[in-house]
Amino acid sequence: MTVTDEGSRGRAPSIRDVARLAGVSHQTVSRVLNHHPSIRPETKARVLAVMDELQYRPNRAARALVTSRSRTIGVLSASSSQYGPASSIAAIEVAARAQGYYINTANIVSADREAITGAIEHLMAQAVEGIVVIAPQVRVFDILGEFAIDVPLVTLQSSGRFDGNTLAVDQITGARLATRHLIELGHRHIYHLAGPQDWIEAEARMTGFLREMSDSEVSTTAPILGDWTADFGYYAGRELLSVRDFTAIFSSNDQMALGLMHAVRDAGLDVPRDVSIVGFDDIPEAAHFAPPLTTVRQDFAELGRRCVERLITDIGRRSGAHSDKTADAAAPLAADTESVAETEVAGSRLLVPELIVRASTGLPAF
Repeated sequence: MTVTDEGSRGRAPSIRDVARLAGVSHQTVSRVLNHHPSIRPETKARVLAVMDELQYRPNRAARALVTSRSRTIGVLSASSSQYGPASSIAAIEVAARAQGYYINTANIVSADREAITGAIEHLMAQAVEGIVVIAPQVRVFDILGEFAIDVPLVTLQSSGRFDGNTLAVDQITGARLATRHLIELGHRHIYHLAGPQDWIEAEARMTGFLREMSDSEVSTTAPILGDWTADFGYYAGRELLSVRDFTAIFSSNDQMALGLMHAVRDAGLDVPRDVSIVGFDDIPEAAHFAPPLTTVRQDFAELGRRCVERLITDIGRRSGAHSDKTADAAAPLAADTESVAETEVAGSRLLVPELIVRASTGLPAF
């Protein structure tokens, strides 16, 4: 099947070209594009095959004018360069595409009010139907709270604001798992290399570390505030090793843990014989550190899927167009949750991360 008539040459294929070659009305093609539940599977398959052959791409702006639906989800991100936020964005995009939605990401390029406000206003100007907030800093939520957001919103950080709209990983529990692992190995002199001040996840991981140490009646010193980079981990490691009054370090992320391991090696010491190190995130390279890093893994794919399902359900309820497809899409969510541990904090469902034990932790040397 090809478009061979004179009128169609030299222009992009239209919805009517698709309809003619598929032997259906243009309204039927429109229903396929909008995932209408009444379309028979064989009809949908035929229309999609023609669209693929013609390389037809629907005009999103025109569809939005006709349907009053942009089928676009906005993502507000304050740090897309860090592994956690970047992985969350990728997972959300995959899940959104599977449901026939697009993603429009607004990155907050600096910490000032103007940049944060501009990113929020950019998303609202794109007529997004829902917003995901992946903003690790408290100040982003403070400014977001000043806006009258009239679309469904989900946050991936438990900030104390919008907690009824939170889908996140339980950072406190993850930090407790890491700290408990070191304590159970016999370590009693443990330092915590924390993330930057004002970062929600850094604060939560620090809280988890301090709680676990206190509950286990292990004395501790004040956590060291880092900046997430391997360079800082290396610098902090060199400083700490000049005193060497510890046997283990829990690092708030894997990159700082990498710098710590480098510092230990440069001091002529061994991980884990002299110093045990635990990270957080389980970046893809963590299994290939020397030695492979014990760390805490977050299920970003599951988090992204749940986030999109939650938004689409809320969008459907608000628009009065909660189709059978949306309801059917939500069904696997309930089934899958049985295999994913959860906790509940302030009414929010939090996914429990997993401790991945590798070769960077062992019994204390003294």
